[in-house]
Amino acid sequence: MARFTPAELEAARDRLVPDVAADGLRVLFCGINPGLTTAVTGHHFARPGNRFWPVLHRSGFTPRLLRPDEQRELLSHGLGITNVVARATARADELSAEEYREGGRLLALKVARLRPRWLAVVGVTAYRAAFGERRAQVGPQQRRIADAHVWVLPNPSGLNAHWTVRTMAEEFARLRAAAEG
Repeated sequence: MARFTPAELEAARDRLVPDVAADGLRVLFCGINPGLTTAVTGHHFARPGNRFWPVLHRSGFTPRLLRPDEQRELLSHGLGITNVVARATARADELSAEEYREGGRLLALKVARLRPRWLAVVGVTAYRAAFGERRAQVGPQQRRIADAHVWVLPNPSGLNAHWTVRTMAEEFARLRAAAEG
């Protein structure tokens, strides 16, 4: 993967990255917001060290390890990607509480329009902030958004040291089993 200069990354701040989505997906994965590497490349979870793609494969969602630039192949597996907040930042802590709440409102409208069976929010903190569910934990949620079941997954960022690739893949696999059932 190409290395980007600090100037190239900074120029990507606030950029929007198109969703990888279609009507009637099995699972719509929802990140917090695009990072700067994602904004530069236009590919979700593109930062080196982000464990989304390895975990997705290891959990059985994809038959092989996909690269971020192969993200459109997710659609053939009934999977897609969106974000709670659309604008790119260097860190999620740059987002305001209002951005999370508005992102949750817009995400609910998107889910109603696209009708995925499952919405999988990667990051319990983002889910709590976007939907006011302060006590939410990783795993299936009682709440539905539109008609979609909701599952909160661990954040695959390399900064999330509480979860290993193995333990994240186990949680993603639990969602996969529920989505197939």
